[in-house]
Amino acid sequence: MADTQRRLGLMDEAAHQKITDRHLASVALPTAEPISAGQVRALREQAHLSQAALARYLNMTSGYVSQLERGATQASGPALALLNVIRRKGIQALA
Repeated sequence: MADTQRRLGLMDEAAHQKITDRHLASVALPTAEPISAGQVRALREQAHLSQAALARYLNMTSGYVSQLERGATQASGPALALLNVIRRKGIQALA
C-alpha cells in the first residue's frame, strides 16, 4: 500500500523510507531467549548487584528475582527481554 501511495504522489520519499514492518521482515532482530536460574544469578553477580538492586532495574520485586534464581519461576515478557539485554550488552545498557 505504501508503495502505491508513493507512486501516486500521496506519500513523500521520507515517509516511504520510514522503517516499518515491511522492512523489518528481512532483518534478524534479537530474540528473548529463555534464561536459566543459574544464568540469572551469574548476570546479577557479574554486574555486582544485590537481588534488590537487580529487581529495581527490572522494575520487579526482589522476591521475583529470588524466584528466578531458585528456578521457582521462569522469566517471561518484559523481564525476559530485559535480562536478555543485560546478557548481550551488560547492565549499563539499562542505566
